[in-house]
Amino acid sequence: MTAADAVVIGAGCAGLAAATALADAGLRVAVVEARPVAGGRTFATRDRVTGTWVDNGQHVLFGCYHETLDYLTRIGTRDRVTVQSSLTVPMIDAAGRRSELRCPPLPSPLQLAAGVLAWDAVPLGERLAVRKLAPALASGATPSGGETVRQWLTRHGQADGLIALLWEPLAVAALNQSIDDATATTFVEVVRRLFGPGPDDAALVLPAASLSHVLVDPAMAFIAGRGGDVTCGTPARVLVDDGRVRGVSLRGASGIETRTVIAAVPWHALAALFDEPPAPLQDVVRAASALGSAPIVTVHLWFDRDVLDAPFVGLPGRRFQWVFDARRIAGEAAHLSLVCSGADDIVALENDALIDIARRELEAAVPAARAATLRRASAVRERRATFSLRAGEPRRPGTATGLPGFFLAGDWTDTGLPATIESAVISGHRAARAAAEHLARPSPQPPAPSLR
Repeated sequence: MTAADAVVIGAGCAGLAAATALADAGLRVAVVEARPVAGGRTFATRDRVTGTWVDNGQHVLFGCYHETLDYLTRIGTRDRVTVQSSLTVPMIDAAGRRSELRCPPLPSPLQLAAGVLAWDAVPLGERLAVRKLAPALASGATPSGGETVRQWLTRHGQADGLIALLWEPLAVAALNQSIDDATATTFVEVVRRLFGPGPDDAALVLPAASLSHVLVDPAMAFIAGRGGDVTCGTPARVLVDDGRVRGVSLRGASGIETRTVIAAVPWHALAALFDEPPAPLQDVVRAASALGSAPIVTVHLWFDRDVLDAPFVGLPGRRFQWVFDARRIAGEAAHLSLVCSGADDIVALENDALIDIARRELEAAVPAARAATLRRASAVRERRATFSLRAGEPRRPGTATGLPGFFLAGDWTDTGLPATIESAVISGHRAARAAAEHLARPSPQPPAPSLR
């Protein structure tokens, strides 16, 4: 058996954030990932036909992702993202009308109000209603009970047109669920942070390379460069003895002795870390296993020419709500990614059907796509892309658990945010701090033998 100060199970953003923070503090860290590649739900692979790097799903960051940007600085990739000077969102509605929401760099929440008031996609009377949200956002009040996003928006005077063109696309992208299903609490927190006090909080931050090259591979190199280790393709089990963490066992390899484990796995994988969850964890494991999931579908299209004139465009009123241009974002070939969040109604379709829907919706919105030749297409499903935010779901757990030395990380833990990279990184940093504090305490000594 080898030894480590801490073992992190799971090499997604949460696990890598935790591991790099611990390694940066001078601790010996071992990261174990059950899947063949690191990255969790944020990784890239080379397309077998074109040879281009393709992310498993398009991810957008914002300037209010402060801990994610700190993480990128730590691993040396802060220069691999492109930051907009202010929030600018081009839209093409279901009738084919194009508009652009441009929020100027003003103090919060003036930038949102100024952007919406100048946006001619909806009538002026509906635009004026955005002012009614400012007191609700500034008050810090929490939406009531199981109130849905739509109910909360309607209660605060937001008209149907503004909801359809602005709030619904933003909410579905952030929450990965219908605004008639997702509760409003997390959405309100997203909006508060997005239009927060920082001058760049609302700025869009787009990875200028693949997710693996920005978020994952440099983190693995960072850990290795500080004496740590990352092992992929190896499921792990947590070893518990006398009510404490003693290490992890690894399938097909020797185990790792440690008194600190961070479980940075998805909610649905927590139970698999134990042959039988110890008593202090049974309620947490039961709740995690009962937490619902929501899917995302991404269709990638390679054309023989440029089709978009912007890095991304919103497509409200369609199944695929956003289209991203990899060439304008990351310098790739003419490769577009169309994203359907909250994809419950199409995730079971065959690839050809998904590609056909995406292409037809693109051509209806972007005339240039009709004249372009499609050279290659693929579809990617993430059936459990995010945890559910419906009313009645189990409560999300915190970092600490009832088992000494065992901590939780993951976007599904209680960060107050939906399943975003920022939520994952926040959880990883919290777990790293808790683990470091645990390690700073003296290790309990075994009881002395009884003399009789």
